[in-house]
Amino acid sequence: MSEAKADDGEADGGDAGGGESTFTVIVAALANLGIAVAKAVAGLISGSSAMLSEAAHSVADTVTEVMLLTALKRSEKPADEDHPLGYGPERYIWAMLASIATFVGGAVFSIYDGVHTLIAGEELGNPLVSYIVLGVAFLLEGYSLRTGVKQVRREASRLRVPDTYYLRHTPDTAVKAVVMEDSAALIGLLLAAGGLLGGQLTGSGVWDGIASCLIGLLLVYVAWVLGRSNAQLLIGRPLPPAVRAGVREELKSVPHIVDVLELTTLIQGPAEIMIAAKVDFRDMATAEEVEWACEEAEAQLRERFPSVRRVYLDPTPGREQRERRERRGRP
Repeated sequence: MSEAKADDGEADGGDAGGGESTFTVIVAALANLGIAVAKAVAGLISGSSAMLSEAAHSVADTVTEVMLLTALKRSEKPADEDHPLGYGPERYIWAMLASIATFVGGAVFSIYDGVHTLIAGEELGNPLVSYIVLGVAFLLEGYSLRTGVKQVRREASRLRVPDTYYLRHTPDTAVKAVVMEDSAALIGLLLAAGGLLGGQLTGSGVWDGIASCLIGLLLVYVAWVLGRSNAQLLIGRPLPPAVRAGVREELKSVPHIVDVLELTTLIQGPAEIMIAAKVDFRDMATAEEVEWACEEAEAQLRERFPSVRRVYLDPTPGREQRERRERRGRP
């Protein structure tokens, strides 16, 4: 697969619309809410710090999904006088807050509880309830993950890119968060089960404490990856080099456009790309021809890259024109 084709996929990574992402997030939120309550009860009954860490993990995931839903809804608001470029980037602010919630609500509590268990020890209760809850949680988390993975595969197939490439580069951070958090949840469940089993076999709470610390470190990693992705998009992530080359190619193929002197691209949302360029038009082109060339350029860009929402072209003298003007003694 060529790099250009893969990067074209990144450019249009979220063009399927917000409806599917919203459904994916709602499924994850409902699953995590029920799981959090069950884990907390099981943790109190069994005295397992790993189970309590998993409860904190699920609470953090639920808060995360609520923030992601807020992000999806607020980013869909149309452009207005106060926000002429729309509200697309607002989703990344809420998604950044969601990654912080994962870190504070899940990772910090899990590591603290694990270290406390390693230092102070714990009394082991009946783990049967915990095993039952872990089994049910595994099924629910698996279903939630399946929903997210299906969306990823569908979009990756539509864009003809590998699933992992789409997940790594997509600007749709909502579905990325769901897939990563549900994957971490399944790993966390296995760690919690391992801690319970270790405690049963040895009679020591050390294994439970270690499992709790590992769950916390896992959440630190997830929070860091999601936070970094959203930070890049908030700062302003351009289209990848191969896509920028494709944009130049489309612009230069338009009649009366001689060269693209400067090109600026910006990803404003999963289905929102802005393109601004300084363009050198043919010297003898009339004002009407320049206007229609701008219209044709925007139409071609939208056809090739459906996520393009805004195109701004600035007619700018080329190098030869500037040199001629300088030779005439004009500034």
